[in-house]
Amino acid sequence: MGISLKDVAARAGVSVKTVSNVVNGYRHVTPATRQRVQQVIDELGYRPNLTARHLRKGRTGIIALALPELGNPYFAELADAVISYAAGLDYIVLLDHTNGRRDQEVLFAQGFRARLIDGLILSPIELENEDLLARGNDAPLVLLGEREYEAPHDHIAIDNVAAARTATRHLLDLGRRRVAFLGARHGRVRRVAHLRLRGWRAAIAESPGAADGDELVAATDGYTRGDGAQAMARLLDSGAAPDAVFCYNDLIAVGAMRTLTERGVRVPEDVAVVGFDDIDDGRYCSTSLTTIAPHKQAIAQAAVDALLARLDGGDEAAQAEPRHIRPGFALIRRESTLGRPLESG
Repeated sequence: MGISLKDVAARAGVSVKTVSNVVNGYRHVTPATRQRVQQVIDELGYRPNLTARHLRKGRTGIIALALPELGNPYFAELADAVISYAAGLDYIVLLDHTNGRRDQEVLFAQGFRARLIDGLILSPIELENEDLLARGNDAPLVLLGEREYEAPHDHIAIDNVAAARTATRHLLDLGRRRVAFLGARHGRVRRVAHLRLRGWRAAIAESPGAADGDELVAATDGYTRGDGAQAMARLLDSGAAPDAVFCYNDLIAVGAMRTLTERGVRVPEDVAVVGFDDIDDGRYCSTSLTTIAPHKQAIAQAAVDALLARLDGGDEAAQAEPRHIRPGFALIRRESTLGRPLESG
């Protein structure tokens, strides 16, 4: 037999209801009583039956997180942050992979796992506005990423234009005047690459003497290391002669630096490089990568909190106006733009 609420209540000298209030995090318990009950819980090793607790609320205790690429370190790190934060709130995260395909994104948005989950956090790539407006499932949905929608769902995203502008401005402030952009995509303007390209263009336009020709914009088919290596090779072969490169993400930047090294081009002496995402790979490159670091923990917490707020607030919260939350970002300066520090002695 395991430890029960009655056992905790008897040892703490309080009612079972008071113990339940402490376990469930209700506010109407004095600090002294809460501390005494929590001490007994810790001493006895009591573990609440989370399944029963969620079932009493008519829930499963499971939320889904649907991401486009599980092989991309950024999404892996974001998933880890969501899972860890949700676990602290007694929720399990079911991880799904859409491969960035519209049919898969529609499937999840329409309630593919509706009976298994309490809500969905979705990072869409190809999903359209009409897909969301046609959604028949009323389970809470929170959107991640930079696709812009006119739909009644909370949206969590950093300001990609401002972040790209910051990265490009850093290169310009170092005296670089031929700053290229790697990772442009053809197609709809709502794609994230276009937002980052817009930030690059804004920073270039603000800097007298900076080159702004389209020959400095290199498109890629995807966002992998290989795509970055190939785009960098094409850029060098074209004669564009960049002295700096702002890359759509860190994977493209890592691939670009590989090509530069193979061609005998020094980083950052000849070409400075900035990435985006602050993945672990960039910290441990032979030349560590300067990058834009989205606040992944803040993104994860905002997404889970927004979803649970819709769940816990009842009908009024469910009908509330959608919120657009902008977590922060930071420029992390490393060797790919600043060079290696001089050794003392």
